[in-house]
Amino acid sequence: LRVPKYRASLVDPYREHLRKRRAEDPAAPVKHLFEEIKALGFTGCLNLLHKYINQGRADADRSHISPRRLARMLLTRPDNLKTEQHELLAKLTASCPEMTQLAAGIRDFAPLLTPHADNADALTRWIAQVREADLPHLRTFTRGLDRDLDAVIAGLTLPYSNGPTEGVNTKTKRIARQMHGRAGFTLLRHRILLG
Repeated sequence: LRVPKYRASLVDPYREHLRKRRAEDPAAPVKHLFEEIKALGFTGCLNLLHKYINQGRADADRSHISPRRLARMLLTRPDNLKTEQHELLAKLTASCPEMTQLAAGIRDFAPLLTPHADNADALTRWIAQVREADLPHLRTFTRGLDRDLDAVIAGLTLPYSNGPTEGVNTKTKRIARQMHGRAGFTLLRHRILLG
């Protein structure tokens, strides 16, 4: 018997609450459950909850989580995660040694993204730490960092950014697309300078 594969749902974070409530009162109306989880922050509709319960997902032994959703939770700032997401992430990262190492590697790398003079040494230590772990994708990432180490260190230690330049490039391309190639360089130049 194959376990059905479900896509991640807005109801997933409230699954434990639904299981507890349905264990207490199996005849609890879905409308009441909907109002309860809505008060907890659920943003979906009543039909979504009906479908979730009818598929048996509220009563399943374990919650389904897609790799993409797990990656998003790992890469999100911890203070931006909801309590349920914190609990789920802690449970999932503790489930195997590789996940624990991956979460630790991500957590240790995140502070490096704020430019600081000490980040060059911290990056070297982080690369050595990741290479000791048995995580092939992070090893590939560190090889990419090594290939352009000077630029990476500059990006992590200096307060400068090429963000404004990229913004001008994006604006120029948008204006050129709006003109549909109909006018020449002179008009494009005027629109950029006056816009």
